[in-house]
Amino acid sequence: MRSVCGVVGKWMCAALLLSAAAVRAQEGPVRGPALPPNPLPYDLLLTNGHVLDDKNHVDMSGDVGIKDGKIAAIGAHLNPKDALKTVDVQGYYITPGLIDLHTHVYTGTGEKNSYAGDLSVMPDGFTLRNGVTTIVDAGSSGWRNFDDFKDRIIDRSRTRVLAELNIVGSGMRGAKYEDNLDDMDGKLTGEKALKFPGVIVGIKSAHFTGPEWKPYDQAQIAEDIAHIPVMIDFGANRIERPLLQLVESHLRPSDIYTHCFSGLRNEQDPQTGGPSKALLVMRQRGIYCDVGHGGGSFAWTVAKPIVASGYKPDSISTDLHVGSMNNGMKDLLNVADKLLVLGETVPEVIAQMTSHPAHEIRQEQYGNLSVGGIADVAVLSVDHGNFGFVDMYNTKMMGTQKLVCQMTVKDGKIVYDLNGLSADMWDATKHSADERQARRWTVFSERPFGATRGQRFPTSTPVNAPPQVQDKAIPKK
Repeated sequence: MRSVCGVVGKWMCAALLLSAAAVRAQEGPVRGPALPPNPLPYDLLLTNGHVLDDKNHVDMSGDVGIKDGKIAAIGAHLNPKDALKTVDVQGYYITPGLIDLHTHVYTGTGEKNSYAGDLSVMPDGFTLRNGVTTIVDAGSSGWRNFDDFKDRIIDRSRTRVLAELNIVGSGMRGAKYEDNLDDMDGKLTGEKALKFPGVIVGIKSAHFTGPEWKPYDQAQIAEDIAHIPVMIDFGANRIERPLLQLVESHLRPSDIYTHCFSGLRNEQDPQTGGPSKALLVMRQRGIYCDVGHGGGSFAWTVAKPIVASGYKPDSISTDLHVGSMNNGMKDLLNVADKLLVLGETVPEVIAQMTSHPAHEIRQEQYGNLSVGGIADVAVLSVDHGNFGFVDMYNTKMMGTQKLVCQMTVKDGKIVYDLNGLSADMWDATKHSADERQARRWTVFSERPFGATRGQRFPTSTPVNAPPQVQDKAIPKK
């Protein structure tokens, strides 16, 4: 580094050092000794599952092999001897890691009644346990505060957090900000998005109560600059700006209309109960219909007749925030369960949570199990019984199927395991896999076995008791 500093100057040398430090910080600390090489074809092998991958038209009984964070193979009867760790998932679906297209996770600022504050949630507590490996924060931040959101949440989360940038520069912070026409700047918003390709994946307009078309037209300016789609939460239902005019004149093919089953903005034909003319025009023009359940955007009286007519959503999403997570919405799988109640199949709802949202945000490296692609995987079961599913009006519809996440794999490593499918029994005398290699396939600690590697039953020490002399280690056999 000294010779480099002599050539490029001290200021450039400092910049190089800061850049390297930033990369190391994002990668996280390296714990433990370096891993020995793995000569086998797979680090992790999931066997005996039912593989669903809409993008690649896979619907089959089979196995999935993973190596170095990538999908290495999909097929029937892959050899367990070719893997460091094999997990039997018989009776379960193996799907791509789920994508939640509409969430709010810009929390930690301390701001009250704000989606750039206390109304948002920390992502990792609500995602991985539901098979969700990628989420999109839908406009909680704007160009003014995106850097803070990135530092607080995006760069610190195990979940892959992408963002739609709010057309309001200050983000989603309540009507005082979201109705401020002077802070809606498509040029600055688009230029900000260009600086973070693959992270900022869309433009969002939401909650606007005025009669003007400015937020939607400015969003299109940002779209032209950054070449990313616009998502619209159409805010107040104003006669001056009807939904039909929005989808005919102010949105473009491949844009996204969220909350399509709310019934609050003329999504439903009042005579037939089916989709309104606006929703039909959306489908004709290639504008995507996203569920965006939230706390107040999914009604059985709207969704049931619309879906019964054959009009199904393009994507299933939660609109996750503090007001929806304990309300009727619950989580992404619960929203998918509601579409199952309405007659969709398991492969359909999986597609609406994987390949479809990936396509909508033009990030098709996610939401599939392509060989060589990112190894994000969900292992899901379908429970059968009598279950109640609640809408925005606290009315319920009964169903007989319920999706449950049994395991989640993110970037090739197990990050959630509901029933310990990958775990050894507590009283086992040896590991089912080489624990020295465990960091290749799990983020969990593998407990050392044997007297020389740690006590099976550590002695309890009373509070304030004097330290005891440790017994001498038993020599290795």
